Amino acid sequence: MAGTTKKSFGTAPVFFTAIATILGAILFLRFGFAVGTLGFWGVIGVILLGHMVTIPTALAISEIATNKRVEGGGEYFIISRSFGMNIGATIGFALFISQAISVAFYIIAFTETFEFLFNWVSSRFEFTLPRQVISIPAMIGLSVLILKKGASVGMKTLYFVVAILLISLLLFFLGSTEYATTNTFSLTSVEKGDMGQFFLVFAIIFPAFTGMTAGVGLSGDLKKPGKSIPIGTILATVTGMIVYFFIVYKLTASASLETLKDPSKQLAMADIALAGGFIIPLGLAASTFSSAIGSIIVAPRTLQALAGDASFPSKRINRFIHRGRGETNEPFNATLVTVVIAMVFVIIGDVNKIAGIISMFFMVTYGSLCLISFLHHFGSAPSYRPSFRSRWYISLVGFVASVWVMFKIDTWFAMAAIAIMVLLYLYINNYHKNRKGLVSIFTNALFQLNRSLQVYLQQTRKSRGNNEWRPSAICISRDSFRRDKAFQLLNWISYKYGFGTYIHLIEDYYSHSSSQKSSQELDKLIRNFKGKGSHVYVDTMISPSYTSAVAQSIQLPGISGMENNMVIFEFDRGAPDNLQEIVENFALVNAGNFDVCIFGSSERTINFKNGIHVWIRSNDYENSHLMILLSFIIQGHPAWKRSEITIFDVCKKEQEEETRKNLEHLVQTGRLPITSKNIQVISEKPDLNARALIREHSAHAGLTIIGFHAGLLKHEGPKIFQGYDEVGNILFVNSHSQKEID
Repeated sequence: MAGTTKKSFGTAPVFFTAIATILGAILFLRFGFAVGTLGFWGVIGVILLGHMVTIPTALAISEIATNKRVEGGGEYFIISRSFGMNIGATIGFALFISQAISVAFYIIAFTETFEFLFNWVSSRFEFTLPRQVISIPAMIGLSVLILKKGASVGMKTLYFVVAILLISLLLFFLGSTEYATTNTFSLTSVEKGDMGQFFLVFAIIFPAFTGMTAGVGLSGDLKKPGKSIPIGTILATVTGMIVYFFIVYKLTASASLETLKDPSKQLAMADIALAGGFIIPLGLAASTFSSAIGSIIVAPRTLQALAGDASFPSKRINRFIHRGRGETNEPFNATLVTVVIAMVFVIIGDVNKIAGIISMFFMVTYGSLCLISFLHHFGSAPSYRPSFRSRWYISLVGFVASVWVMFKIDTWFAMAAIAIMVLLYLYINNYHKNRKGLVSIFTNALFQLNRSLQVYLQQTRKSRGNNEWRPSAICISRDSFRRDKAFQLLNWISYKYGFGTYIHLIEDYYSHSSSQKSSQELDKLIRNFKGKGSHVYVDTMISPSYTSAVAQSIQLPGISGMENNMVIFEFDRGAPDNLQEIVENFALVNAGNFDVCIFGSSERTINFKNGIHVWIRSNDYENSHLMILLSFIIQGHPAWKRSEITIFDVCKKEQEEETRKNLEHLVQTGRLPITSKNIQVISEKPDLNARALIREHSAHAGLTIIGFHAGLLKHEGPKIFQGYDEVGNILFVNSHSQKEID
């Protein structure tokens, strides 16, 4: 549909839609009160703080709009194509509701033009005429105008009312008062207001700043959105800020603070302007009605774009709302929905409550736009090549300011708005499960962050000295699809305290076909391991032999930024076909100063409640601390939550008491979760070897940890891993150096 839609607007509609909303109802109705409450410098502070949000947002919109082809939906389109369709729809719905309610807000404010009528009726008939007598017919008239004539007539009307608005502002600046002629105004000696009311006043007048993105909603009707959006939006934002400064100056110079904050002087500008009794109410009428026109043009286009992306759970609803009319695809049905929502709030008629809702959800939108821009800068994707560029720190300031101001205005309201957004996202994500919630923008940012951290860690490696030890393990296996016990072990180690990289070996020469196979098997492994709470980085490696694969793997950088310091081999204890080649490659790994763990897996189901048994023998001094640390690290995984660690130390009879004291001291000073009753010191017996003791005490253990030595492995080979038939899963540990437990 978008391809056949006629684009009819240029830059002027963007500028005038935005400026008509910026110089709107709040300017005429609340700026006098703001100056009277805070004084000149206080309101200047409000304007500057407000533009700390709006200027970065205007620059962010301009930047993003010149990078991608922007279609219908304005801000919604930009957010959804950057953050993903589901998050885009979540913010898009909030944006649309804010825009639709804005129509009601401006129509209600429009009724203040007829203050003289309400006062006359009240004094003449002693009857308070409800504001809805004016607001409802005005809402109906505006609705009929837009539904029958569309955005084009809205734009023609917009130009007319903006002209009236400018004339009224000009006459305001040309006007004078007795106060102005009798008091010398100086920026250094202006009256000070009550700065304790700063954020109260900010909340009241902030809706005036929200108009700067109004023109972006016309994106689907623009001939060159990449040109019109930046120029129109930035020009309107800067123009509005400059006009605000001069109006605050004029108000301060023309009336006392007491006069300006008098509730009966709501239209204080009328007492200052030439022919103010006529021109200021007319300007208020023009500003509010033009703002209402701008909002009623923009809101349906946001809704139409949401429906075009199938954001509603019903296909019928999406088709109905997306259906347009005429060659410009005028959003007739979406306008009907907007009119109904606006009419409900017009009937309610509470300006202050409506302003609060508008401010909060616009803040969410502005913050999102600034965050998108910041992440694009930080991610540095080659595809991000906007012809207009902001700066990352400006976007970051806009995002932080948006969030901060939300909570300063009303903490509970801000929390409620965020909670609503989260619930809405969860609902949308539930019925659009096939659409990704986040897209490449976050991935690119994470890539850049990871790169920076890796480089930093490498550059500071020599200056870090001897850091506290923690495992950064790498496991090589060709049997990933036959058994997953080795992956489980690596996942236990990596869950909380360590880091793990699992390499699936494909024994082959590198070629196009083996590369395709590698990619397919990696995808399969990721799917298989995804549902197991994996904290392990998984990869595949194509290598012609097991030895070459080991040599390549131990040279890989650690996924955490740490150097890998541990290698895990695995074999099936029921069919140890690969045990011999593990033994043959031990020397290769040992030459790289790695700790080596050889995991003998069993077909027996792991009974986690039976705990982890650590066996320390008289020749296991260097291995002992690593074995104990590994038991503690593995126990940190939720699967081992209810398990206990039991330490068995086999020593000479005369060393029993000393060994127990040493172990208890080690456990106590090392703050290890091992009780005294779980430390068992066993005397060596000439008629009972260590294997028999392990079989006797650890036959039902969930995991048994046993030490081994390089020298013994060299002489006995695979035999040192045999003779434990009754025991289940065994982790054989060789520590390259003594670890500290402190």
